[in-house]
Parts: sequence; C-alpha cells; structure tokens
Amino acid sequence: MEINQPHSLALLLDPEKADLTRLNLTDEVHPDYIFVGGSTGGDTTDFIRALKARMASLRSPVPIVLFPGNSSQFSPEADAVLFLSLLSGNNPEYLVGQQIKSARVIRDSRLDFVPTAYVLIDGGVETSTMRVTGTKPLPADDINTIVNICIAAELMGKQLIYLEAGSGAKNPVSADIIRAVRAQVSIPLIVGGGIRTPEALQAAYEAGASIVVIGNHFEDHPEELANFLTAQRSYSETVLQRSGLGQTWQRSDDERYMSLALDEARKALAADEIPIGCVIVSQNQIIGRGHNLTETLADVTAHAEIQAITAAAQTLGGKYMPEATLYVTVEPCAMCAGAIGWAQISRIVYGAPDPKRGYALYAPRAFHPKATVTAGVLADECRALIQEFFKTKR
Repeated sequence: MEINQPHSLALLLDPEKADLTRLNLTDEVHPDYIFVGGSTGGDTTDFIRALKARMASLRSPVPIVLFPGNSSQFSPEADAVLFLSLLSGNNPEYLVGQQIKSARVIRDSRLDFVPTAYVLIDGGVETSTMRVTGTKPLPADDINTIVNICIAAELMGKQLIYLEAGSGAKNPVSADIIRAVRAQVSIPLIVGGGIRTPEALQAAYEAGASIVVIGNHFEDHPEELANFLTAQRSYSETVLQRSGLGQTWQRSDDERYMSLALDEARKALAADEIPIGCVIVSQNQIIGRGHNLTETLADVTAHAEIQAITAAAQTLGGKYMPEATLYVTVEPCAMCAGAIGWAQISRIVYGAPDPKRGYALYAPRAFHPKATVTAGVLADECRALIQEFFKTKR
C-alpha cells in the first residue's frame, strides 16, 4: 500500500478518545486515509474492528493506517503501519527501542509498513507525545535544525516525513517550515497538528504537504469533514489549472496511452482472444499492462483490466493505486469495474462503449467515489478491432 497520494486528507482517531458513533462516512464524504493511534494506549484491535463495521456500507472502505505510540498498539487488523522513529527527540527508546520490540510481529504479520521519520515541532502546548517520550519538541523558529533532521531522515531511507505540531496544538506547523523541508527533501511530507480550518488545510498543501492529518478538530466537529473535503478538491483543481493540464494535454496523453492499450489488444487478437487491452499509468510511468486471456488460461476472470491491475500491484508492492489512470480499449464490465474500484484507481479512460455488458448498465457506482471517467478515446480504432475479431467468427 502506498501512502503518498498528493493533496490527500487523513483523519486521525485515538482509540481512547474517539467516539465512532459520531463518525458518519459516506461514499461521497470520507477522508483518503484513517490513521489510528495515540500516545497512551487503547485497544487498537477492537477499535479497528468497530471502525470497519462502521464503514461496512461503503463501496470502497477507507484504508486504515496505524499511527502507533508504542509497540503494544500494533494490530494486524489495519491495512498498513507507519513504522515511526522519533528523530526530533533524544530518547533512544522511541528512536529505535520500540521499533525493535515490534519489528518481528510487524514483519510476520505481512502488513504493509512505511518507514517514517516523526518530527515533533513546538505547537504552543504540552502534548501527550512530550509527556510519554520525555522529549522536547523542536523550536518552531529553528528551521535549519528541522530541515537538517529531515535531510538525515531521507538519507536513512525513510519513505515519509511526519511534521507534527502535536495533538491540540495552538499553532500548526508553519508554511515556512513546510516549504523549507519540501525544498530539501524529495520524499512525501505528512503534516499534522493544529489545523482547524479549510484555509489552513490549503495553506499546508500550498507549502508542500502531501498529506494533511486532522484529529482533535474532527473529533469535536465531525460535521465539518465535508467542508474540508471541498477545500481539498478545490485546491487540487487549482493545481491542475496552474500546471496547464487542460483538456488539450489530457487528450494528447490519453491517445498515446490508449494506443499502447491497443497494442495489448492486438496481442489478444493474435492469440484468438477477444481483443481488449489495458495499461495502467502512474506519474507518467506505465506500471501495469494486460490483455484478455480468458481462453488461454481457461479463466473467465482473466480480463485485460484484471491482468493489468495484478501487474501494477506487483510493480507497486501494494494493492491501492490512488494516483493511477487505467486505459482500456473497451468499457469495463461489472466485474472489472469492481476490481478497479477496490484498487482505488482515480481515473478510468476507455475507448469503445459496451452497451450490452458495460459497467454503466450493470454497476454504474462500482468505481471509487472520487474516480473520474473519460470515454471515447480512440473509440473508432478500438471498435474496429472488436469488429475484426467477430467478423472472423461468423
């Protein structure tokens, strides 16, 4: 599982404090991740099971990521765990001690884990992290030291940096700190603590945050989640407009990748399979390819999309693909649409429609709620290949 979706929002729930009866998530209103953890304890496993039950009605449950305060808070019920090292403190127990205690059980659980540098910055209040670890936060005006620690984190092989102002912080991590760190490291930044308004959320994204975490505020005001999601989406749209990724760019790029999907479809045609091909793209790189193999494998599920999703998961080392675009020559069927939704693929582009068996007829809500669909790209070429195949069967 990759935890690096740009401009994403995480809800932090403390098993000791969170009231799940107030958590009302829908297919339209939900965060990108739910972080579960706290500094002092709580029954993590029972809490996650209750959380999953709360999300049972969602078409695509929100990924649950452990944010543990110590080794006892690990639970195999989650989807992933932030393997945290407190680099801002001077207590070896939280730099490496707790990590050693939990290493074997995390490895043996086969849970996805993400090595994460945890950097506590003064947010104007004493936090539970300070009390439990016996460490002090970094002064917010000592940006040079903060940046140096983050550079060291990247050199150590950390995959994420978590800049934390602390639970209930009066002051969030400043835009100056986020910008300074962003300018010196290439790995994604998580920013949390003290963010209480949609404007503060957007300011963190603008400064360079990849993921913004909100905990206490949503515990007190769960009804405001929709407002924050609106601000998140608005910011993402603004970035798209700034970068010039308008319809002209998308169309040209879509045609290029659809041409590669057509190449896959021709491989199917050569094998006397229904000629449907698929490629999956993330960050301008193809991460998965596939074509129809139902006859070759004697497997009714071996559709092009399923083959490509399997290949992409192997490339990424995880099952979720929130940054990916899937290109397929024919409108996905209901089965493939379900798989695309479970993989959380954010954009689907297809060529020829399939009015008899396409997802739009049988499973119009199967994709992830935030997913977008573009239809009709190189539709004539995609349709012609299908017609060529069935002409030989008559």
